[in-house]
Amino acid sequence: MRGAVPEWARWPAEVEAWTVGVEEEVMLLDRASWALAPRIDEVLLALDAATGPYVTAETHGSVLEIGTDPHRTVAEAATQLAALRSRLVRLLEPLGMAAAVSGTHPTAVWHDTVISSGARYQTIYGSMRELARREPTFALHVHVAVPAPALAVRVLNRMRAHLPLLLALSANSPYWQGRDTGLASARTPLFQAFPRVGIPRAYADYEDYAEAIDLLLRCEAFPEPTFLWWDVRLQPRFGTVEIRVMDAQTGVADAAALMALVQCLVRMEALEGFVAPALVGAPEVLDENRFLAARDGMTAELIDPVMGRRRPVTRWLEEVLFACAPHAAALGCVEELAGCEALAADQGAARQRTRGEGADGLEALVRSLAGAFVTTPAVATG
Repeated sequence: MRGAVPEWARWPAEVEAWTVGVEEEVMLLDRASWALAPRIDEVLLALDAATGPYVTAETHGSVLEIGTDPHRTVAEAATQLAALRSRLVRLLEPLGMAAAVSGTHPTAVWHDTVISSGARYQTIYGSMRELARREPTFALHVHVAVPAPALAVRVLNRMRAHLPLLLALSANSPYWQGRDTGLASARTPLFQAFPRVGIPRAYADYEDYAEAIDLLLRCEAFPEPTFLWWDVRLQPRFGTVEIRVMDAQTGVADAAALMALVQCLVRMEALEGFVAPALVGAPEVLDENRFLAARDGMTAELIDPVMGRRRPVTRWLEEVLFACAPHAAALGCVEELAGCEALAADQGAARQRTRGEGADGLEALVRSLAGAFVTTPAVATG
């Protein structure tokens, strides 16, 4: 089908380049037990006109998703996200519920999982069977607008090399089923049970991308393109590249730091390129680095195929932040990008372990996650 794309793959004629929007998956909690509360239907009915358009159900009945509008700056997107969190908390209080964000709920177990009643989620259950009833996971998705599909494929191909770094920096899920997994992001292997996840292959051009997906659609492998759950994917209807590899962040300031890093990386790879071809051409290296990032977070040493050795992920971050600096100035997110250094020094997984190992254990950790949903102070910038 060279030279033509199907209807679903048509890119918008006009896209405001580099605008940013965010979606985060949020856990619903019972304030009495601090366990997950599978009450999404009640919550959706309770939403007011100002909040309802920005909140949707997810596969599991104890999860909802908050999505912002597209914004020119990360600061604007983070401000809207914080406001939506605050409004959600006020709506949940009369229901005896709270909200929190983490890559996993520290004590949830699969047999307490309830699948949402919506048609999309029942379709997922019909396809995935009991795999869909694994413990819910919670991710941060960042969209950055790219003005043309050919450029978007270039960005998708090159962003693949940055995914392990973004995962390492965002790691925020050390606990699973009430125990410390030894991983920085337990969410990553848990979500791996789903099909069509992980790092996608590189594509020759946009037609190659569209044809590969359209073949699966024509063969009824899944009903529509959003059933692709790759770590990075294109969203033609929005004209965006969507980065999905990151754990959800407990506080808005940490989410803003990651949003700024993603926005800068997308602009940099679109306009000038930073990644050496060897870094995006070896899928076995990308997959191994992804595992190392999920296991070790910011203490990981990632494989550098150019140098032929492993290097601390902290060094990767230093180099990337330096390269992103002029893009941050152009995009107006210098302050938010600087928050990546503070997040690297005190990332979510480490904070959770400090709280979870305290005298009150994991229940106290969940309470602290809920308390930080709207009150986490801004990440210090350098």
